[in-house]
Amino acid sequence: MTKKIGTFIGFALGISSVFGTFFLEGGSFQALFIISAIFIVFGGTFAAIIMGFGLDKFAMIPKLIKIAYFPKSYDIGRIITTFVELSIKARKEGLLMIEKDLKKFDDLFPRKMTKFVLDGTDAESLQLLAQLEMKAMQERHFSNINIFTKMGGYAPTMGIIGTVISLIMTLASAGEDPNLLIKNIATAFIATLWGVFSANLIWLPIGDRLKRCHSEEKNMMELSLEAVLTLQSGEIPSIMKARLIGMLPQREQQEKLAA
Repeated sequence: MTKKIGTFIGFALGISSVFGTFFLEGGSFQALFIISAIFIVFGGTFAAIIMGFGLDKFAMIPKLIKIAYFPKSYDIGRIITTFVELSIKARKEGLLMIEKDLKKFDDLFPRKMTKFVLDGTDAESLQLLAQLEMKAMQERHFSNINIFTKMGGYAPTMGIIGTVISLIMTLASAGEDPNLLIKNIATAFIATLWGVFSANLIWLPIGDRLKRCHSEEKNMMELSLEAVLTLQSGEIPSIMKARLIGMLPQREQQEKLAA
């Protein structure tokens, strides 16, 4: 909830800082929302993405935006607790007796890795399987992140193109009313404004949020792998708990140890 509020506050602050200043300095609504300038910036940016990444990747943009702002959450505390409970049961009743408890995991990765242990997979093969999955996940995520990073680079350039086009058209009509000429020159730079704005307050922040989503999923997978290897080795539950808590940030470590 806090993350969503922070996103809203950040975006509202960005809007008010950029456009609020524009209106405070005497800018008008009509001067800001010029359809041709907006079309050049967004249309040109989308066209560059389609040419560079393909139509299938472009079609994924709405889904990726939803993932960025409504990400899947991972309850690391619950994952640790579940693994410790499985470890206690395994020591009392045997490793194979925990199979019916795998449904306690909300996430597929820890459930799948634990199932591999129950199937008799050795530690080396288990690590290899996990690393292959994490590598594939990273490549997939970075490919999606790169879309928005590129859009953050294309948008300002498209804004400059729009400005150049407007300036050419403005200078072509030189010799007419000087006041009108000055107004048209000011209007020409609106495209640059939209390009820089969309890059820094829309596309690049989405890329950063997707990086954060990737980091959280990666942390979950690394912790789950460590837990599974510890479970497989038959380590005592208190040691497992200490090892898993040790992988958390220091503040969270203190909270878990206090609990």
